[in-house]
Amino acid sequence: MPRPLLVRCTGLAGSALLAGAAFLGGARRPWEPTVTPRTIFAGQNGLLLPLLWLSGTALLIGAWWAGRRVVPSARWACATAALWAVPLLAFLPLGSYDVYSYACQGWQQAAGLDPYAGGVDRLGCPWADAVAPTWRSAPAPYGPVFLVLAAAAAKLGGSLTATVALLRLIAVLGVAAIGACLPPLARRAGVPVERALWLVLACPLVLIHLVSGAHNDAVMVALLAGGLAVAATGRGWPAGVLFGLAIGVKATAVVVLPFAILLIPRPWWRAALELAAAAVGALAVVSAGSGLGLGWVTGLAGSGVSVQWTAPPTAVGMALELVGVPHAVAVTRVLGMIALAGVLLWLLRRAWRGGDAVLHAGLALAATVLLAPVFHPWYAIWPLAVLAATLRPDTRWLAAPCAVAAALCLPDGYNLALATKAQGAVGMTVLAGFLAWKVLHEANRDPDHLGAGGSGAGPRRRVP
Repeated sequence: MPRPLLVRCTGLAGSALLAGAAFLGGARRPWEPTVTPRTIFAGQNGLLLPLLWLSGTALLIGAWWAGRRVVPSARWACATAALWAVPLLAFLPLGSYDVYSYACQGWQQAAGLDPYAGGVDRLGCPWADAVAPTWRSAPAPYGPVFLVLAAAAAKLGGSLTATVALLRLIAVLGVAAIGACLPPLARRAGVPVERALWLVLACPLVLIHLVSGAHNDAVMVALLAGGLAVAATGRGWPAGVLFGLAIGVKATAVVVLPFAILLIPRPWWRAALELAAAAVGALAVVSAGSGLGLGWVTGLAGSGVSVQWTAPPTAVGMALELVGVPHAVAVTRVLGMIALAGVLLWLLRRAWRGGDAVLHAGLALAATVLLAPVFHPWYAIWPLAVLAATLRPDTRWLAAPCAVAAALCLPDGYNLALATKAQGAVGMTVLAGFLAWKVLHEANRDPDHLGAGGSGAGPRRRVP
């Protein structure tokens, strides 16, 4: 078994190598043709960049994986995660160009424009040349809460570099807030706090895509975790405000709200009324104060433009199209959403009957990620942040998908799934079938075995 010092040093070396990859080949302005396996094998990117990325990713994932069993304390886990994050803070974003889209949407909001009315090609932005071509015509798909934050970053920053730095600061504060919310959730479930903190804060996905890439998922997950932690104390109104703000970053946060109702020690209808009124009220206040409405809902339609096998419903459709079934992807995506609705209702029913509401909220987030039409690696952080603090058994089934997802993106955002379409579609189709069986098998086991137990984890709802 590796020693804690060896784990810490190995991960730091990996982070430093990834910082070098960010310096040489991270997302930069102006946008450049993406680093791909073809350009790497053709020698267009030199030898150093791919070596830094490959070795840095491998060392960081290996250290995180090995460290799951040797974390001596919560303080050590937090300090190590912070140490690993430091080298990534000073260099170009890794994993995607999305932060430049955030910057332009924030600039539009600060300039009095409506980011929901069009993309940078229509509304303009002084930094439009940094936005990836795929998203230049897309309106903002994010809620008014995040646009207000992005506008503040653009207004205070003034330049693109300063705006990106402030957006990264917001993401880092979000990660810190997640870390602050994990201990009460872990203690409630009887999960070692140090393990929960390690799984989330030191996860390569968090370091690459939240700390370096500055994705707004850091804000959404922080608000969700905070809402669950507050709801677990029985305070409905403040929890509802946090959930409303989370929905105001990304709409997918809404799937957690029904499970939070079961955490409030009041008749379910009163708890539902409190949470819903507080969530709607918080979202309405931000929408009115920012001058934005619900135009972001229509912007979500453009998020499905990506067709990759990393989303199981899309992979099944791609596999069917390989054998000659026409338009299968569109059909399987619809079927995936129908299946998601059924899974969410089933999970809510289990939680209603006495299962741990926080655990089932995490499973609901996992189902949302797995059954949605599109998957990006950082989406795996949504369920990770909740399940890390509620799952008691061996964490391999939670850590393995995150480890794979952390290795999917090349330095400036090219997804390796694009280079393995046929093989990946078939492989994911087989894996999806296995995972469906695994989820059904695990979910039908004793809830106390899976997650919370003891005095703090009895039935999660109280009736009059």
